[in-house]
Amino acid sequence: MKQIFHTVTHYQKAVANPFLLFTLLVLLVSLGSCSKEAGIKSDPLQAEMLMNKTSMLIPGDMLTNYSGLKATTLWELQQARAATARYRDIKNAVKDGYVDIDVVRQNMGYHFLKMDNLDATFDFRKPEILVYNKMENGSMQLVAVEYAVPIPLSPNNAPAGFTGDNDVWKYDTDFNLWLLHAWVWYHNPEGVFNPTNSLVHLH
Repeated sequence: MKQIFHTVTHYQKAVANPFLLFTLLVLLVSLGSCSKEAGIKSDPLQAEMLMNKTSMLIPGDMLTNYSGLKATTLWELQQARAATARYRDIKNAVKDGYVDIDVVRQNMGYHFLKMDNLDATFDFRKPEILVYNKMENGSMQLVAVEYAVPIPLSPNNAPAGFTGDNDVWKYDTDFNLWLLHAWVWYHNPEGVFNPTNSLVHLH
């Protein structure tokens, strides 16, 4: 299992409604800089407007249950969710190159890695890993996406990640990877970026 992850260090390298994506991008641009270092240069009214607009466009989105997130962070998480919607059917994930890497963790689930996505670049629409939970009937439910960057490709600093300071990357020396979970498909009471989820139990 570990060998699979160690070998990845040798590799260098929306599915959203177009109108929705365009609308949100226009709103996002109005907020100014979105880099983790610079933060969001906007007034509170603009940020609240973006969050309200986003919530209206995606009614009932479970992401709105997470508190303490910047409007832009919420938007990025919604884009990650939209981009991985087709992978709720695990057959589509396998067809697109996600492979079972035999990493199964209680309060996490079953991990599927796409080697082509594994490089030094963080892209919230292209997670390196999809996390599934096996239900009692044997079906696989997508619960989270996970981002991975080989430590040798970013040896001194964690990847930039999502806007804001809520995401905390794990420096995992067992797998030689920076790792970050985002629970965009199954609510996590401990927080959207917490690595484990007490509601997820292996079957």
